[in-house]
Amino acid sequence: MADYKGIKGFKVQYLSADPSNPIIGQTWYNSTSKALKYTEFAAAGWATGNNMNTARGRLGSAGTVNAALAFAGTTGSDSNATEQYNGSTWTSVTNMPVSIREVGYSGTETAALSIGGFNGGIVGNTYQYDGSTWTTGGSLGTTRRDSSAAGTQTASYATTGGSLDNTEHYNGTSWTTATVYPTAGEYLMSTGTLTAGLTFGGSTPGGNTNITNEYNGSSWTAGGNLPTPANGLGGSGTQTATLAYGGNDPSTTAAASLYDGTSWASVPTSLTTARRHLGSTTTSSTAALAFGGLIAPGAAIGSTEIYTDAGPATKTITVS
Repeated sequence: MADYKGIKGFKVQYLSADPSNPIIGQTWYNSTSKALKYTEFAAAGWATGNNMNTARGRLGSAGTVNAALAFAGTTGSDSNATEQYNGSTWTSVTNMPVSIREVGYSGTETAALSIGGFNGGIVGNTYQYDGSTWTTGGSLGTTRRDSSAAGTQTASYATTGGSLDNTEHYNGTSWTTATVYPTAGEYLMSTGTLTAGLTFGGSTPGGNTNITNEYNGSSWTAGGNLPTPANGLGGSGTQTATLAYGGNDPSTTAAASLYDGTSWASVPTSLTTARRHLGSTTTSSTAALAFGGLIAPGAAIGSTEIYTDAGPATKTITVS
């Protein structure tokens, strides 16, 4: 009977841990997990993850696919719940000081910003999260809800919200007025940083928009238009590589599209569950999360989906 060496011309590697950068076709035995594994090319797609503890939409979010943060939002009533995600499960942690929805947001799991929002009225409060506790930060110059923000806890911008078109900068302590966004609106999405930001989609008095604008820290310039006008999108990435998904166009959608720094292109990697006003991670277009959101007016969900770009994927060989 032929063995693997006779078929392939080399022995199966015997390793105590999976290789850090396996090549497609590589096969090995993991002596720690006692499993035979190999690497294949996998198409891009969304996988189902564990549910959040509190289903909600219009929430704030931050972080990465393995270290995400969800906070605030609405479950039918405003929420102060905060949860952290470790790449597998959601854990409830310290609640926000107030129950609030429609906040702007930026930062990471351990250094996040909650910006403005709606709490019985439009507010200008900023709250900062350090991975364990919330503290009050500097107040916005203009109260706003549904603002679009990007950056870090100590270097962020916040723009638009309702009928607003102004942009403000945050330095970790205080907000200053910076410049004017080209189009007033709400429910826009932002990715990137203070000096290399991308803001797209949203709703204007004339309806949903497909407009994209790039920010360099002082001025806005037009980018390529989204394939379809939409508001309430999720988004993850940078100014030159962003994945946008979900939203309202005008019905709730599962569609996704990719920006390459010049133009958007629709991609066949739609969400499993159509949703709008969802939580999303913000740093990578190749590994992203979609969590929570609304599937209909007032109908919040808590499901999580994990996006992985096309590329090598490790599989375990099972024998029955």
